[in-house]
Amino acid sequence: MAQRAFIENAHPQPHHRPMRPVDLVHLAKQCLGDENLELEVLRLFDTTLATYFGRLKLATAFDDLAINLHSIKGASAGVGAWNVAELAASLEKDLQAGRPLKSEKIDDLGMAIEEVRDFVARMLANSEEA
Repeated sequence: MAQRAFIENAHPQPHHRPMRPVDLVHLAKQCLGDENLELEVLRLFDTTLATYFGRLKLATAFDDLAINLHSIKGASAGVGAWNVAELAASLEKDLQAGRPLKSEKIDDLGMAIEEVRDFVARMLANSEEA
């Protein structure tokens, strides 16, 4: 038993760095390593997030809610904004199950979107300085 404890402690768990709001490795793969394309995709993604989240906040009909959540989820998964994609998917499941969308979950999605948009804005600003 003591030997097992020693072996388990010999390989400590790696410390995980906090994830970036956008998985840049995934984005690079999606853009085949073309940095200019990555920046253009991020510009479009930023506009997409702002547009569809704005529409989501105004939506009341099932179809409008569904389209906006699905668009946010798909765009986010495409660039590697995993947290936003997961939050949108969770809201989409609630909607499809007939459950009312909780304002707290929509607020969480909004905060995640703002984090991504801030990250994208910093990346774009850094690219213009270079």
